[in-house]
Amino acid sequence: LINPALVHNLAAVDRVLQEVEQAAAQAQTAAVAYAQVLTSIDSDNVDENFAQVLDGSTGEFKDMYTKSSTQLRQLLIDNEASARGVVLESAVQSASENQVVVLLFVDQSVQNTSVPDPRIDRSRIKMTMDYVDGRWRASQVELP
Repeated sequence: LINPALVHNLAAVDRVLQEVEQAAAQAQTAAVAYAQVLTSIDSDNVDENFAQVLDGSTGEFKDMYTKSSTQLRQLLIDNEASARGVVLESAVQSASENQVVVLLFVDQSVQNTSVPDPRIDRSRIKMTMDYVDGRWRASQVELP
């Protein structure tokens, strides 16, 4: 005989697992898009770039970026800096319904007045994505 309560509990567990898998996939997609925003900059469009970075962030990372953006903004303009980031690979490290940690491998082509020929920086990024106000946003960004 099968216990109906056990069947109900298994169905509930399966539903939660599906929700976490869906959250992981959505957060990973958002993290890839955000990493490209975060690693791409054009000194001619600094304010627009910064607005996009702030729009995709929340919490601790948003606070830190807001505080440092004034100095960074002038440095980018003075050096006529530009960068283009491309996410090569990404993977979910851990996931819950409202928070997902994504690992990303990013190649970033960087140039400025002192380095006019683009150079490639290869970065690893650990990004914590939180589900806030109906969207996945970066709350922590680490370069381990």
